[in-house]
Amino acid sequence: MDSTVSTNSEESVWGGGNQPLNASYGKLMMWFFIVSDALTFSGFLASYGFSRFKFIETWPIADEVFTHVPFFHGNYPMIYVAFMTFVLIMSSVTMVLAVDAGHKMKKNAVIWYMFLTIIGGAIFVGSQAWEWATFIKGDYGAIETKGGRILQFVNADTGERAAIADFAKTIPSERNELERNEGVWFMSEPTLPTYSVNEVVEGFKADSNILIRTETINEKGEKTLLTREESLTKLGNATQVVEGANLIHNEYGSRLFADFFFFITGFHGFHVFSGVIINIIIFFNVILGTYEKRGHYEMVEKVGLYWHFVDLVWVFVFTFFYLV
Repeated sequence: MDSTVSTNSEESVWGGGNQPLNASYGKLMMWFFIVSDALTFSGFLASYGFSRFKFIETWPIADEVFTHVPFFHGNYPMIYVAFMTFVLIMSSVTMVLAVDAGHKMKKNAVIWYMFLTIIGGAIFVGSQAWEWATFIKGDYGAIETKGGRILQFVNADTGERAAIADFAKTIPSERNELERNEGVWFMSEPTLPTYSVNEVVEGFKADSNILIRTETINEKGEKTLLTREESLTKLGNATQVVEGANLIHNEYGSRLFADFFFFITGFHGFHVFSGVIINIIIFFNVILGTYEKRGHYEMVEKVGLYWHFVDLVWVFVFTFFYLV
């Protein structure tokens, strides 16, 4: 009798038809996707961490890079990034409430909570697009030397960064006004910065209140400030003016920082954008009563798993890029 019970037990376990943790096929596949995507993000963040600590002495300081807030002028380190993070986390809360309402078959509650989740995701994606645009545009400008190093300008009185536009001299001979018939220049030459190296150098020489700081971070965690004599020597190696950041140049410091920033935050932003689109589709299905007819809101729960994963990944991205 004992052997019969044992045989039946084995058949019930290995004979198929079992659901691990009582999860449906769709939910199990979502978990597989989340695990594989988590490994992808882990690889990206590990690469970022390795590069940062390899070049830690020249890595940009986040508090000096992400200081902008829409419609406000001034220096607000990390304020808007914190707002973006708060919005995304709160959208995860509304998604939890939507899933809970689905379990209780409360259609109207699911609709409202899904709507709030979509709004939160849209605000985050829009904010990230704005942050990208601000990062690309820049607002101070810097000089790049022959060795690819970045030199930033500082007001000696206040200790704050000085924009090139505040002291650079305009030299008419540095810019040629082209006629329409010379438009081929626009295709064969890269976009010129607002000021040339000579205009920046001449403006620097004329303003004794401007100093240069390098991208090298000292023992106090601040960028190294040079004297006037050291600054003039450094300017002798200047090759071009850099405005903003892209995949080739970065006025804030190491080019690798910009490369990782665009790639990792862009990859995460694509996930959030995809999640918003999926949420919109599910949202209209809820309104149409699709899941009410099925007798369950499991699809809301599955997209909720994806949304929570996206929020969790942002916590790590936020920590790596903005806090550490």
